Parts: sequence; structure tokens; C-alpha cells
Amino acid sequence: QVQLVESGGGLVQAGGSLRLSCAASGRTFSSYTMAWFRQAPGKEREFVVGISWSWSSGSTTYADSAKGRFTISRDNAKNTIYLQMNSLKPEDTAVYYCAARRRAGAIQAGQTYDYWGQGTQVTVSA
Repeated sequence: QVQLVESGGGLVQAGGSLRLSCAASGRTFSSYTMAWFRQAPGKEREFVVGISWSWSSGSTTYADSAKGRFTISRDNAKNTIYLQMNSLKPEDTAVYYCAARRRAGAIQAGQTYDYWGQGTQVTVSA
């Protein structure tokens, strides 16, 4: 069983930055593929970025909306992943969720993730 706890959300002006963190329980954190998803009011959940399991850093996959602005990283020693978000836009406003899985599948597919955090709100004002 894995428990995920997100933090770091908040209110920021357009063009600003935030760093989200997701702390995971469990001794096999490095073997999990991790990802960030987000859900805006009235919209479906969407993939933001994922990082594959690795003993070191892992390969990354970004949604087009995140490329060039967001950076995911993982620290296996701390059982934590991070999402650095720069040049934020009002359309980035959403609840951001951390997710984890050990099984295979498209990294963007939310239904392949077994564990989810409670979410952290990100609000970007114009």
C-alpha cells in the first residue's frame, strides 16, 4: 500500500511559479511510476507529466501544455516527487493530483494508476 500526500499549492499571479511536492510512503518508492494529473472545475482530469521508475532519476513524459514550463523530478531517498511550475497561466488553475503505479501501460492513462493523493489546489490569477 502506498499513501501519497501533496503539498505546495496556492494562489499565484500569472507568470509566477509554484513547486508542488508529493511525499510517498513505502519502501519501494523507486519502483513506482509517478505522475501528476490535474482537474479544473467542470473539466475532466488530465495528465500533466509522468516520470518512470528508476533507481536514479527516471525518464519523463510531458503533456503539451506543460512542456517548457513544468519540470518533474524525483528524489528516491526522500520518497518524494516534485513539480516545478513556471510561467503559470490562469488556465493552469486546477486541483493537482499525484499518482503512482507499478504496472505497465501508457503513462498518460489515469486508469492505470493504483494510488492517488488527496490533491492540492493551484489557482492562477490573471
